Amino acid sequence: MKHNPSTEQPLRVGLISLGCAKNLVDAEIMLGSLLEDGLEITNDPASADALIVNTCSFIDAAQKESLDAILESAQAREAQNRRQALIVAGCLSQRFRDELPELLPEVDAFMGIDQVARASAIVRQALEHRAQTLRNAEGGTRNSISKVAAGPAQMDRKHPPAPHAGEGPIHSANRSGRTRRNIGRPPPAPHAPRPAARASPAAPVVVEVHPRPNYIPDYATPRFRLTPRHFAYLKIAEGCNHPCSFCTIPRMRGHHRSRLPADVVAEARRLIADGVKELNLISQDSTYYGLDLRPYRAGSIAAPEKFSAAARALPADAPTLAALLRELDGLPGDFWIRLLYTHPAHWTDELIETIAKCPRVVRYVDMPLQHIHENMLERMRRETSRQFIIDLIRRIRAGVPGIALRTTFIVGFPGETEACFQTLLEFIRQTRFERLGVFTYSRQEGTRAAKMENQIPDRLKRRRRDLAMAAQLEVARQVSRSFVGRTVKVLVEREAGAKELSNVFSWEHGLLREAATRNPQRATRNFLVARSEADAPDIDGRVYVRGQLPPGEFARVKIIGHTDYDLIAEPA
Repeated sequence: MKHNPSTEQPLRVGLISLGCAKNLVDAEIMLGSLLEDGLEITNDPASADALIVNTCSFIDAAQKESLDAILESAQAREAQNRRQALIVAGCLSQRFRDELPELLPEVDAFMGIDQVARASAIVRQALEHRAQTLRNAEGGTRNSISKVAAGPAQMDRKHPPAPHAGEGPIHSANRSGRTRRNIGRPPPAPHAPRPAARASPAAPVVVEVHPRPNYIPDYATPRFRLTPRHFAYLKIAEGCNHPCSFCTIPRMRGHHRSRLPADVVAEARRLIADGVKELNLISQDSTYYGLDLRPYRAGSIAAPEKFSAAARALPADAPTLAALLRELDGLPGDFWIRLLYTHPAHWTDELIETIAKCPRVVRYVDMPLQHIHENMLERMRRETSRQFIIDLIRRIRAGVPGIALRTTFIVGFPGETEACFQTLLEFIRQTRFERLGVFTYSRQEGTRAAKMENQIPDRLKRRRRDLAMAAQLEVARQVSRSFVGRTVKVLVEREAGAKELSNVFSWEHGLLREAATRNPQRATRNFLVARSEADAPDIDGRVYVRGQLPPGEFARVKIIGHTDYDLIAEPA
């Protein structure tokens, strides 16, 4: 098919989105832009005129997954549709804007964070580039080959440490919080040769990436949601002002910038009107929301003392996270509000009181702590002390009884001694987080931590992660056991599939084992997947409900059993 603007058939675009929920919202905005401009979204890779890979670059594993997706897409293109344009978007192209055009000659266009609302224009430029590439190939121009075989780390070595800046479709997810949603996912082509990589074009590859992103969506931005109808992610801010020594987000996403409260509320109204039952508020640092909008601001206030002083000095009508929650809580409708990605340095007593008083705000806190040992917190530049964190957790639990605390820790950070790690283990056992994840430190070139001495061997990192998760497993079992006999409100997601229930059936739980033994197929059909207030989408546990309830709606269920991390229930 020739890509002629006068052709009646619209251009068709597929998309792969990798990484976190914040990246997913960017993908939804790209799709909204495409649809508004008359392009079509397709689930059929062979029929797509263009394919966008929305990448993640937070850690090496995410970079590798992104590179694999790009190269697999190029392979599939060679086997199925050589006229298809390949576009790389998101954090990888933002972070390696100078290196990728040379390292990935398969790609026709690169776009950054600021260009998500311009996806349709970039698709058309990429198609022109692809057409020129094919004409050159027919003319005998020599082909280029990909230069990323050595891995993603080589791309980062040119970058200095970032300065202080002053995170239905085909869907899969895992418990670590990394999510992949695909539209038009090209299948791997295991028997196809590596693409006879495309010819060097006469026209340069399209690169639309600003060095310092400043884009933020607003209510008027078109958006095509990739989540199920009953929940959505609502991005309230973009960027980050924190100087964490292990993190590249400020370099990729820019400084913190909040949306205006009226704009957030307008989008929330529209989502609720569309049937959304759960609004998940997201940004890189949700607790910093609104502080960048204050008048006469100057310098960084990321540290707890400076943040508290700035918050106290705000006028009564200033935009803050607490004020935003109160306004959202006052909207009409039957829905939940979930707060994700908070930073311990920016919690206030007003925020704790607001969560306690707002009935629609779920009793759930997502607050990554990263470590608890004083030396590690200092080396990580987390801006909080051990005692500050202990006091904050006590205040939150006292102010909001029954709240579920979710956190994440990093093990194997440079300089983490056995004593530091044992301090973390003891903290996990004593604090008894309802939800917890552990990640091994990923060395990112261009960060302060990458240049630190006393880097920890990978084998020791993995061992420490396993020990920390084993400590949390004991806590999780006790937390799950404490729910048995209680009646809770859940949001019903869908019918349970046989594959996901196989792990539940293998658990030592008599009700499930008995049901599966009597009639495995019927047992599967009789279970629904739901989530309680304590369970965020994709990253936390599930409630398996035996019975019939309408998906996408709230229900009351009685907990009758549990596994390690999941609960078993029946309609109340």
